[in-house]
Amino acid sequence: MIDRGDLMTGPRGRRLCLETAASFARATPTPEGDEYLRAAFFSAHQLDPGAGTARVMLRASADEPDEVDPSPTPADVARLLNGMPLDGLDPDVLLVALRAAVDNARYWQEPDGEDVLAATPEVRTSLARVAASIAASGLAGWWATPIEWTSQLSVVFDDPASRTPIAQAATRTLSRWRDGAVEEEARALRERPADPRAAWSGTWWSTPPRDLTRTTRRLGAHGPVGLWLVEDAYDWERATVRSIDVPGGASVYEVDGPEAWSELCRRFPLEVTASRRHDWFRTTGAADRWVIPDWVRVAEEFDAVHVTTAGYLTTAGRPVAVVEGDISSVLAGWNPDETYWLTDPPPATEPHQRWHRLDDTWQVDPS
Repeated sequence: MIDRGDLMTGPRGRRLCLETAASFARATPTPEGDEYLRAAFFSAHQLDPGAGTARVMLRASADEPDEVDPSPTPADVARLLNGMPLDGLDPDVLLVALRAAVDNARYWQEPDGEDVLAATPEVRTSLARVAASIAASGLAGWWATPIEWTSQLSVVFDDPASRTPIAQAATRTLSRWRDGAVEEEARALRERPADPRAAWSGTWWSTPPRDLTRTTRRLGAHGPVGLWLVEDAYDWERATVRSIDVPGGASVYEVDGPEAWSELCRRFPLEVTASRRHDWFRTTGAADRWVIPDWVRVAEEFDAVHVTTAGYLTTAGRPVAVVEGDISSVLAGWNPDETYWLTDPPPATEPHQRWHRLDDTWQVDPS
């Protein structure tokens, strides 16, 4: 089971609680709920690093008179949230909130205004009520569970930029990845400034190479988790879903929280300070030395790495100490419940399915 405290430790968990609070307010419209939504919107706008530039207020028409811009504080948002009933939590509401928390993750720039708002002491305290409601509901039980051995599904969206060749030789893919990562780090060390505040960007993710097979579990009629929970998702309309036959004796490393990610990085470190420092400073505020797992070495011991949904919510987007006071890492670019296969799983025995998106939900195509 996931603990309510777990949902408050990382930026994605706090954003989940903020999105869930908004879902509560919208589910049963009341003046109090509307006031909360309005206060949260304006407060997040004011706290956004891009307010007035990348994020601006738009009026319905040029002739519309300027509205007095309210300036609610995080304390105002917290007060309104404290007075709002938390009723109507169901699996669909929670999935929508989780989807929003995942889709709004970003590791190449500063956190957006909603993430900043959720991290303020006042709002964070009030969101603890929402976290307790989620934990007590029992709806998030699967978030803390390890890989689902009997149901692993690979999702390939109809977008050339996101295609994953299922038959790719994993050892060759990993070898090319490490050669490229080492070369990029050496080049960044020569060419990029050491000041983490410098306006540079580059590789910001810490996943294995995306050409490897990636799988998630099935969520009943909703289909695979991989259809719904995708960081920085595009407006994909169609996808192919394949069942993967998981080998019975496969060795899977479970990332169920920051400690597990730290241990993986400590056992198999690959330094990426020069190539990650600028992006990860912007997203975390930390100017540390940075490492990620050397996936070639990880593959020598494990067939796959699985990040539980709870592990994602507690770990993603925050600096995770690998060597205290010296070296850190960031879980970046992963999706909840995602398993990367560092070896080639056996071919699927079941035929693939085609899925399509309709009215912001995913449905299987008629056979």
